[in-house]
Amino acid sequence: MSRPRIVIVGAGFAGYRTARTLSRLTRHQADITLLNPTDYFLYLPLLPQVAAGILEPRRVSVSLSGTLPRVRLVLGEADGIDLDGHTVHYTGPEGGEGTLPFDRLVLAAGSVNKLLPIPGVAEHAHGFRGLPEALYLRDHVTRQVELAAAADDREESAARCTFVVVGAGYTGTEVAAHGQMYTDAQVRRHPMRTGMRPRWMLLDVAPRVLPEMDERLSRTADRVLRQRGVDVRMGISVKEATHDGVLLTDGTRVDTRTLVWCVGVRPDPLVESLGLPTERGRLLVDPHLQVPGRPEMFACGDVAAVPDLNQPGQYTPMTAQHAWRHGKVCAHNVAASLGVGERRAYRHRDMGFVVDLGGAKAAANPLGVPLSGPAAGAVTRGYHLAAMPGNRVRVAADWLLDAVLPRQAVQLGLVRSWSVPLESASPEVARVPGRTEPARTKAGPGPAGGPGPQAPGGEAAKNQPGGEPARNQPGGEAAKNQPGGEAAKNQPGGEPAKSQPGRPRSAGAAPGPDRSAGAPPDPGPEPPADQPPPGPDIAPGPVKRTDGRAAEGDS
Repeated sequence: MSRPRIVIVGAGFAGYRTARTLSRLTRHQADITLLNPTDYFLYLPLLPQVAAGILEPRRVSVSLSGTLPRVRLVLGEADGIDLDGHTVHYTGPEGGEGTLPFDRLVLAAGSVNKLLPIPGVAEHAHGFRGLPEALYLRDHVTRQVELAAAADDREESAARCTFVVVGAGYTGTEVAAHGQMYTDAQVRRHPMRTGMRPRWMLLDVAPRVLPEMDERLSRTADRVLRQRGVDVRMGISVKEATHDGVLLTDGTRVDTRTLVWCVGVRPDPLVESLGLPTERGRLLVDPHLQVPGRPEMFACGDVAAVPDLNQPGQYTPMTAQHAWRHGKVCAHNVAASLGVGERRAYRHRDMGFVVDLGGAKAAANPLGVPLSGPAAGAVTRGYHLAAMPGNRVRVAADWLLDAVLPRQAVQLGLVRSWSVPLESASPEVARVPGRTEPARTKAGPGPAGGPGPQAPGGEAAKNQPGGEPARNQPGGEAAKNQPGGEAAKNQPGGEPAKSQPGRPRSAGAAPGPDRSAGAPPDPGPEPPADQPPPGPDIAPGPVKRTDGRAAEGDS
């Protein structure tokens, strides 16, 4: 008799935990296949430390094949599910297509960036949902400070040293906190930059920072940010974004070359294609994480609307903590459906939250006990080490080195701006030339609403390449990341490029010099007809070339 076939779509917090638990419960009694765009699990909560140069990208990327020995890994992006035929259709990282048959299906595809109908945001902002985006942001911020130091115009220098983060939830708060420390260190250790004042702004329509946390922890985070020099503005968001600045809802104009979008996430667009009942884009499931009317199908993590049994009528929020716990319960229930063990209903106990504010500062409330300062910092790092399914020693070693050595502020040029568009169904995978996006990734942005906090877990950052080729701007960068391997989704990483094709560059070519300096870099081949031109990356406006053509590109 053949063994039952279990297919798990997605290797974020929920999918990874499901695969790991199932492999232990079934013990070779079932064939388990994990479909994911990248070959790693991305530990998303530490992504801001990657952007700030504290941790190397591989530290937050846990190998799937190395930690799931009894699970078959298939690299690819699910772009269609035939529920009646019990098959999952996918597109591989090199464009090949395949089909996976299943007897049990676990949908844990995670989430992507939530876009709002604000002019210019899709073209000029970047998300923060995967490794490619974190790597892009680190290069971009480093370059802006270096260009600002060399600029003769004080207004241009000030604009390049201004960094705007929208969304004061977990992700946005940590990005602003770590970013301010990173740029301050760049300026402090370079004599030519004396007098420069890097300025980080944190915006949100919410009344306070970290609105989903206890008010005491919110005050702690707000105080630390302001003491560090972050310009915190609550009740305000972006009204319009352009290549050289943003217009705020209070009428203020801010000149900047950097807009980081951390306003929240929405479920993966794959859910929309199933034609099953949903709740605000999430697939409705019962307390056992099973889809009603589909006994062979389970869903968990950000794509699932799981009833909160502790608060009748509510659904568990889209956070990493819930996704991780969903995975364990889902694995037990899938095994029970095959005759191994008994079913469990999902119940949770709030263990508290931790927010890393950089250095020895943090805000935490483990088991409901509010903490701040070094004590909170120790608890926060201890929690992350305990929660990570791998790389603990390497992460601890990087933290130790960061405490005693200066950070290396250099541009690697691995990710270009067009390869990490804000509007993407696969933020964990960097966009590459010559690859078209699966049809499901072309779904429109999520429901409109004011920017809000971003959950620590499961979001997929999506960026959309915008407008005109960045002229006068050293712009593009290379692939970015994601905890779930995305150079885009739920986790930074290199995954099969799901998004649209990007602008090709010859193999091994290094990023060109800054266009604003008047250098005549080779613009490279034009993008395919169906590829949106890359958005601006550094400086606005056309750049003069010696051959008379306008330059695009990146630095």
